[in-house]
Parts: sequence; C-alpha cells; structure tokens
Amino acid sequence: MNSLQTESAEIEQSKSPNSFLQFWRSFHRKKPAAISLYFVLLLFIIAVIGPFITPYDAAEPNYNNLLETPSLAHFFGTDEYGRDILSRIIAGARISLSVSVSAVTIGAIIGTILGLISGFIGKWVDKLIMRICDVLFAFPDLILAIGIVAILGPGLKNVVIAVAFFSIPSFARIVRGATLEVKEMLFVEAAESIGAGRLRIMFKHVLPETLPTVIVYFTMNVGTAILAAASLSFLGLGAEPSSPDWGAMLSVSRDYIGTAFHLVFFPGLIIFLTVLAFNLLGDGLREMLDPKMKD
Repeated sequence: MNSLQTESAEIEQSKSPNSFLQFWRSFHRKKPAAISLYFVLLLFIIAVIGPFITPYDAAEPNYNNLLETPSLAHFFGTDEYGRDILSRIIAGARISLSVSVSAVTIGAIIGTILGLISGFIGKWVDKLIMRICDVLFAFPDLILAIGIVAILGPGLKNVVIAVAFFSIPSFARIVRGATLEVKEMLFVEAAESIGAGRLRIMFKHVLPETLPTVIVYFTMNVGTAILAAASLSFLGLGAEPSSPDWGAMLSVSRDYIGTAFHLVFFPGLIIFLTVLAFNLLGDGLREMLDPKMKD
C-alpha cells in the first residue's frame, strides 16, 4: 500500500508545474548546454530585432571607408564597399536562421511521419521507406544538396528544399527506431485491444513518446543546416553575393584573405559559434531527455 502511495505521489509530482523548474535547474547544471541556450536565444532575438539595432545600413556602401580594419567606429571593420561587417552579420542572422530552421522543420515533419509509418506498420511499407532512405544515405549530405540546387537553380528557397530533402531520411530512421520500441509497450497493446485505429494510436500514443528524440535531433540538425546553407552560398548556389548571408560574405571575402583578414574571420567565427552552440545545446537536451543517458 505504501509503495502504491509513493508511486502515485511521484506521478502527481511529475505532472506538477514544479517538474519544469526541476528540469530547468538540472539543465542549468550543464554549463556548456546552458550557455549555448542563451547564445541561441540571443541569436533569435537579434534575428527579430536586427534591423532596429544595426549601427549602420547593412546594404549601403561607403566608399570613404573601404576595407577598414576593426576600430571603435566599426567594431568588425568594413568590407570592399565600405559596408559595416557587424551590421551585415546582424542582418545575416535572420537569413541564416530562417533558412536553416525552415529546412529542418520541413525535414522533421516529413521524416517523422515516414518514420512512424515505417516503424508502426512494418512489412513491405517499412522495407520500401527504409530502402529509399538507404539510397539517400549513400550520398554525402552536401553533395546531395548541391545536386538538388543544381537541378532546381540557385536561390534561398531551393536551398531550403535541398537541406530539407537530405534531413528527411535521418529523421525517418531515428523515429522508426523509437517507434519500434514504443509500439511494444503495454499502453499501445491496450489501445489496440480496445479497438483504437492505427492512425489514432500512431499520432496520439506513439508520436508523443518519440518527440524527445525528435527535439534533440532537430536541435543538433539546425547547426548542420546552417553549415550546409552557408556552404551552398559560399559556392554561389544560395544567397546573392551582395546579400548579408554569412556564407555569401565568406565567398566574397576570400579574395581579400591576404589583405583584409577580418572580412573572413568574423563571418567564419559567427558560423562556427552558432553551429557549436546548437550542437552543445542538442547534446545537453539529449542527456536530459534520453532515459538511457540519465544517471
């Protein structure tokens, strides 16, 4: 009787608002993940309010300050047209984050649905979906994205499609594995025994159990998407060269690497820090949400 009361108390405690505070405190003990979270939140805030806080017009040239080194007037220096690099990096945050988050969101939605269908239904449906994923896995992500953009044509919309396309099989494989574990649990068998339909079981019972895995992989995949989008822009397949996109800035600046190193350093640094932050954040969430990683 005492054990039942204890278990009931634990269940009620997990449903209480204090459970979020406990999660937040535990997450804060992981310093790299917590710092990464604040950095990512800062990036999103900058992406939203960027046009209102840029010290200079990101697109307006100033031919009196060509290739100026970092100074009090221009903290990150200026480019070959005299444009303030800090202002362009702030403006580029909206482009990079919107492209990467949109692409990963599309890939996550499609991949999650395919993974649910593959893992829950099984049989020939599972084999068909997984063999298609295997074919896509045979190509390196960036090579596959380059091929798709080469077919569709340059542009940020096509970059979103390309990055989303190579994200789908990864989400499908991960969700399939989680679904195979969840569908063997007693509550799923109970739902089947009372005549619940497949769609109801998949999306009401199985999907919520796979969401922690999806959230973790989504976070880590955003960093990969930022790197892929920047690489495509660097190759001239993404944003316009005059755009403040981080990858496009690197592409234009490579001609000045020997004479104005700051043109390459600061866009490269922000890409590095952003990708690192998303990876550390995803790793921290994985330790918190994955039962196998808990002590």
